[in-house]
Amino acid sequence: MNILIACEYSGAVRDAFIEVGHEAVSCDLLPSDSGMGRHYQGDILDILYNDWDMIIAFPPCDHLAVSGARWFKEKLADGRQQYGIDFFMRFAEHPCDRVAIENPIGIMSTEWRKPDQIIQPWQFGHGETKATCLWLKGLPCLYPTNIVDGREHRIWKMPPSKDRAKKRSLTYRGIADAMAKQWG
Repeated sequence: MNILIACEYSGAVRDAFIEVGHEAVSCDLLPSDSGMGRHYQGDILDILYNDWDMIIAFPPCDHLAVSGARWFKEKLADGRQQYGIDFFMRFAEHPCDRVAIENPIGIMSTEWRKPDQIIQPWQFGHGETKATCLWLKGLPCLYPTNIVDGREHRIWKMPPSKDRAKKRSLTYRGIADAMAKQWG
């Protein structure tokens, strides 16, 4: 399959799909952290409407996640929140038959629809919590592959730093592997 991993700089999901035999390309404004596969550094809109068999999208959650609810009024007033909604919906309305959109718990549950599934890292071998919503089209819900103890709130407790947002957005390897093996 020819798979687009949208808004992913880490290469985690792209590399997981490559490892199980698929053609996968990641795209982000940032350079890729992994040199394993193809990465388009630039605007996703440049390649979004190419011929893809599957799209897995990680649109920025800056203006959508409930963790930033205290700034929603300001973001709504200046248009940032509507921009975030419109960007998310480009993936939701894409004509590709198989689409997955990942985002934390946020306003898209009311602005569009409830997610098909909410997953946690501890269901895929990582002893942490990070509720992650998946909106799916033409793909099944992921089933847990390695339920572990721990349930640490590491992401929530992360101290401020210049790369905090980048670290918070990383996809756990166990989740990336489950996507590749179950959807690929």
